[in-house]
Amino acid sequence: MSEVLLAIAAGAIVGFLFSAIKLPLPAPPVISGIMGIVGIYLGGMAYQTIAERFFS
Repeated sequence: MSEVLLAIAAGAIVGFLFSAIKLPLPAPPVISGIMGIVGIYLGGMAYQTIAERFFS
């Protein structure tokens, strides 16, 4: 849980600083960015499941 809180805090600080110096936020559009992260997570979980089930 502490990793999640640190990630949120770091993101908030970066977002604040970028907005303060009038730069575009270093993030993809919200929905496509979230779906990309979900896809990466699901791909990693699928690999672990396949590796455990068929190769161990």
